[in-house]
Amino acid sequence: MNLIRVPALSDVAEYTYAATVEPSTRLVHTAGACPLDVNGRTVAPGDPAGQARQVMANLETALAAAGARLTDVVKTTVYVASSRQADLVAVWEVVRDAFGDHEPPSTLLGVAVLGYDDQLVEVEAVAAVREEA
Repeated sequence: MNLIRVPALSDVAEYTYAATVEPSTRLVHTAGACPLDVNGRTVAPGDPAGQARQVMANLETALAAAGARLTDVVKTTVYVASSRQADLVAVWEVVRDAFGDHEPPSTLLGVAVLGYDDQLVEVEAVAAVREEA
């Protein structure tokens, strides 16, 4: 995988603008990770950052079940049920921090509503896992 920074575009965005995937790579597409606990209850109602932490933990679990890690992610889409830019930023900071030095391209969206009661955050991802020879 090659994460591509684009010097001709703004460096304000705290992620890379594009990614390429090498041949002999298995792609993993996740469903949107939701802020649900093991019993299906929405975690941290009213707290976008708290929900983002649960979402990222759930995303890591889903990726692991498919033989992937956060460092294999080549693209994310982050949904936040809010019209407040501050909520989007708070969620983005949690998502960005979960990836550490790995900065996949991402789309961050404010949406009207998500699927579960009290749900404010959802993250879907595409990962690329290099197949062993």
